[in-house]
Amino acid sequence: MRALDLKLWRDLWGQRGPVLAIALIVGSGLAVLVMSLSVTDSLEETRRAYYERYRFAHVFATATRAPDALVERIAAISGVGAVETRIVKGVILDVPGFPETATARLVSLPDTGEPRLNALAMRAGRLPRADTDDEVVIVESLADGHGLAVGDTIDAIINRTKRTLRIVGIALSPEFVYAIGPGALMPDEKRFGVVWMRREALAAAFDLDGAFNDVSLSLMRGVSREAVIDRLDILLDRYGGIGAHDRSDQISNWFVSNEIDQMRILATVLPAIFLGVAAFVLNAVIGRLIALERGQIGLLKAFGYGPLEIGWHYAKFVLVIAALGLVIGVIAGSIFGRAMTELYAIQFRFPVLIYRASPSGIAIAGAAASISSLAGAFNAIRGAMRLPPAEAMRPPAPPFYRRGMLAKLAVGLDQPTRMIARHLLHRPLRTLTAITGIAFALGVLITSLSWRDSIEHMVLHFFTRMQGQDITVTLTEAGGPNAAYALARLPGVLASEPFRAVPVRLRSGPVERLESLVSLPDHPRLFRPLDAEARPIAMPERGLLISSKLAELMRVGPGDTLYVEARTGKRPKAALPVVGTFDTLIGSPLYISRPALDRFMGDGERVSGAYLRVDPAMLDTFHRYLKRTPEIASVSSKTAALGEFRRTLDETMDIIVNVYVLFGSVIAFGVVYNAARVSLSERERDLASLRVLGFTRGEVAYILLGELALLSALALPLGCLVGFGLKALLTSQFDTELFRIPDVLDPGTYGTGALIGITAIASCSVIVRRKIDQLDLIAVLKTRD
Repeated sequence: MRALDLKLWRDLWGQRGPVLAIALIVGSGLAVLVMSLSVTDSLEETRRAYYERYRFAHVFATATRAPDALVERIAAISGVGAVETRIVKGVILDVPGFPETATARLVSLPDTGEPRLNALAMRAGRLPRADTDDEVVIVESLADGHGLAVGDTIDAIINRTKRTLRIVGIALSPEFVYAIGPGALMPDEKRFGVVWMRREALAAAFDLDGAFNDVSLSLMRGVSREAVIDRLDILLDRYGGIGAHDRSDQISNWFVSNEIDQMRILATVLPAIFLGVAAFVLNAVIGRLIALERGQIGLLKAFGYGPLEIGWHYAKFVLVIAALGLVIGVIAGSIFGRAMTELYAIQFRFPVLIYRASPSGIAIAGAAASISSLAGAFNAIRGAMRLPPAEAMRPPAPPFYRRGMLAKLAVGLDQPTRMIARHLLHRPLRTLTAITGIAFALGVLITSLSWRDSIEHMVLHFFTRMQGQDITVTLTEAGGPNAAYALARLPGVLASEPFRAVPVRLRSGPVERLESLVSLPDHPRLFRPLDAEARPIAMPERGLLISSKLAELMRVGPGDTLYVEARTGKRPKAALPVVGTFDTLIGSPLYISRPALDRFMGDGERVSGAYLRVDPAMLDTFHRYLKRTPEIASVSSKTAALGEFRRTLDETMDIIVNVYVLFGSVIAFGVVYNAARVSLSERERDLASLRVLGFTRGEVAYILLGELALLSALALPLGCLVGFGLKALLTSQFDTELFRIPDVLDPGTYGTGALIGITAIASCSVIVRRKIDQLDLIAVLKTRD
């Protein structure tokens, strides 16, 4: 087999241009796979190490006021490893130099030492001393957002009293990897933070001496979390327990898990698309390369090489390309994977970063490269194995030309243009294959670019169409009609729309979830609930209206019944019918009419907060008043939320999109370059003959490059159609609890994708033109037919 091995390396070197182009196509798909799997594995490993090192709890629960004596009974629950009780309250912050209202979650620390669970990762300073009541530690995001440092002070309204707090430490916490305010989609470093202070000072401020309102548990291995949660709920029920939940439902961890799930989806769908294009191109290119070697295949068989040896020879040719693509993919995927992991580590504020190229990802990439490459070249290799020696040594039959309808239409064209038309028309299958390959490359580009369209559509839908308010205010406790009136009378308020949100436990058979049951006015003007198609959602007179995602999670549909248990107030329970479902792009809301919710709760008309439209000229006065209002639990600005949403996307999604566009451009370049180089290899003798007959270099180049341009022009509309289909496939898979990516493609995206594709085609044309100009006429004409 040594002779075949030498031929293999000569063939690889002789076809190094197409080989490298195909390897780049394969490598682009593998780079996306390695990058995505490495990012998900590294984030999972970093999160696991962070949670383990700083003792992140497994179960969380809140109550109104539970006695410290209850701790022993909680610790006695089978499977509980450690118990940490705390006092947690929402407060208003007045940060120096910041005119708007900021809120914070005030969390108690043990009077001595560190917490047993949810320990702090100190970034600067120290923990508060036990003998002080004004020393605090703040979360790093709040410090960065306002430029705060150890030794600075901030004001806070703590139980109707304004107090000045001195910052003695800056920290991170596994409980607040994603430090997000109530009802927000993205962290806001300026408007929400976490503040820790010693428990004795916090208990005195909120009259909770000898009591707690928040508890965290760690569990032993192999313990049923559901059983522990059920027992904990029973113990806390009489003390106003809202409902214990597992770590998976803890808000910060839930957001991080959704981000990782999104990366995992990208790790499965996009590489499959890229590798599918690579396999298609390999099928076309290897088939044409083998066709060029018919005579060599006949000689090899005449000298005694069997079909299996011939097949294995060309299989090795393909596997070498796959191996080269694997090397490119692993290197590029590792580089981009590390960069992406570092971005996420900054976004999530992990104190440590554990990055490693995923071994399983590399193994999967190797298998994917080999399988997709061999699958793409299978038909061509099988054809070489079946080719009889005598048939192989005979030159292929010359093409049969006849004057068809299209040929008659081309009579008025010049001779080189007619040559282009004849060459494309007499081999329609090959022409269609080339067009399809270029179209798929353009489709990948358009799909990569279309992410921005989907994000912009989500922004338009959620922040512009649905939200007509400027400010959303939430109260610490639900109030009556007077509270709604007071909110409407705040300085600068032009319009007010109250809402009520009640924490509930939903049950349907074995499925159970903690959700928020929201009621809105019958004809809302400020916050307008819309479905995914921007159609208004009418509040039902009776029963529940739930999002399709929540219905899927709860395994219910219209006409089914949900068992609803309120976790506040009188804690009523009822079986309520599901009267309808609707599609959403963000979250999984659950709606009910205001009268129906008031009847269910049995406590009259109550409001949890209000959507407010505020006079821009009165915003500073509005915020100054809010900072003196202790009943306010949270304040969110639509403008600020939109800004944070865009900033976060700029830091992550735009970079991801640019990476995919880069790989898509590489694929487009590789596909077009391969088509041009193989066509040049097939027609070297013809082009050299034309040069000898007196055709200029420009005329000869026009024949080949004109053919490439015509193929590309025909591929453009098909590429747009392929991009539309690939985008639909991708968005159908991108379905998490947090986001549903809309299937949106703006006309400008087609144009941008086509422009990038044309640029890649032009680059290929320059390279191929140089190859044509460098043709050795004598050597080419000596080649035997």
